[in-house]
Amino acid sequence: MADKNRRIVLAARPHGEPTPDDFRLEEAPVPEPGPGEILLRTRWLSLDPYMRGRMSAAKSYAASVEIGAPITAETVGEVVASNNPAFKPGDLVTAFAGWQDYCVTDGKGSRRVDPAVAPPSTALGVLGMPGMTAYTGLLNIGRPKAGETVAVAAASGPVGSLVGQIARLKGARAVGIAGGPDKCRYLTEELGFDAAVDHRAADFPDALAAACPGGIDVYFENVGGAVFDAVMPLLNDFARIPVCGLVSAYNATEVPPDPDRLPALMRMTLTKRLHIQGFIVWDFASQAQAFREEVGGWLKAGRVRYREDVVEGLERAPEAFIGLLKGRNFGKLVVRVS
Repeated sequence: MADKNRRIVLAARPHGEPTPDDFRLEEAPVPEPGPGEILLRTRWLSLDPYMRGRMSAAKSYAASVEIGAPITAETVGEVVASNNPAFKPGDLVTAFAGWQDYCVTDGKGSRRVDPAVAPPSTALGVLGMPGMTAYTGLLNIGRPKAGETVAVAAASGPVGSLVGQIARLKGARAVGIAGGPDKCRYLTEELGFDAAVDHRAADFPDALAAACPGGIDVYFENVGGAVFDAVMPLLNDFARIPVCGLVSAYNATEVPPDPDRLPALMRMTLTKRLHIQGFIVWDFASQAQAFREEVGGWLKAGRVRYREDVVEGLERAPEAFIGLLKGRNFGKLVVRVS
């Protein structure tokens, strides 16, 4: 075992888009597990948009990362030392270890990852938090019915791609919104979406309307901004909108100087009887086992597919994360740490 623990810590709170100067790679001693604890060596590290919010000092649903502390992240790690009878050396387990090589945990909230069932990295993607976000948000709030149209933003990402595939499994039409023709082709040709629309295209609002001739019954919101502007006129009566993320605004430093859309949205909410609900995946924590069993079964049967964007090396995490917020990744973004 190494005698140093590499950690990427928050050097400064980003103002607007994060820059490399907001992160610092440092070394610390490898921690020692105490009674009832285990020492994990990080194998896989998840990069997700929510981390941008954790870098801010603003009050939110979860605590901010402190300056000088490792960036928050879920990981798959290997147990290298254990004082906990529930875990033995060699086990692969999930943990919120952060951007570092090693961490100590008491194992609460961790679960074993069986590489014989699926590649360990999927515990951070299609069979992990992003997958459960798609599953619970769509089925509990979106409630798609056969024949309805489900539109989803950031559709080639780990959440959006599963939203569309589950919608199809429930008999609904799936319309994906993604950035660029390659991502749009992936949605229709590999994942089976009924249509895909490039939000970067000059005719995006018209193309979205053409892809949704009967309007939109469920809109899974991951982006906000101009994408939501194009979706709003297409919403049907009693449409459901699970609000999972608003990545277009994560780097904003001030309120955009655009017209105030709130009165129009509130009027539409009333006249069309819209159901708009924000959620955090852990609101549905009791459904974790059902999610893993059902989505795991679909995955094994080939009824759902996934794509990963793998970055090699902990030191590349800041660069990859900055790119994630600009839509540069294609699929679930993970770092192979060791």
